Amino acid sequence: MSKGYSLNHINELSGGDQEFAAVLVQTFLEEIPPDLENMVEAVKSDNPGLAYQYAHKMKPNLQLFDIDLLSQIKQVEAWAKTNKSKSEILPTIDHIVLTVNAAIEDLKNDFQ
Repeated sequence: MSKGYSLNHINELSGGDQEFAAVLVQTFLEEIPPDLENMVEAVKSDNPGLAYQYAHKMKPNLQLFDIDLLSQIKQVEAWAKTNKSKSEILPTIDHIVLTVNAAIEDLKNDFQ
């Protein structure tokens, strides 16, 4: 079964330093869950500006771990700049939540 993440960029960045890689993983596991929750809450409370901030903040970390959500994150950012209803972005939010949570579980299983 494939993982919800990849360490290719992490290994490049760390130059094979496993301690540094472990720090990056731990930082991801500490920062992403509350950011994800806050983004979801911002959408639910119809606060597109805040949703944009959290989506934008998560983007580099998701890319670092090769979590393929760039298109969906950009959709959230674009939605935040429109007056469209939150119901239009909720399926995308659900996909982001499922994908990120799967990656978090895989990382926890592999690193803790």
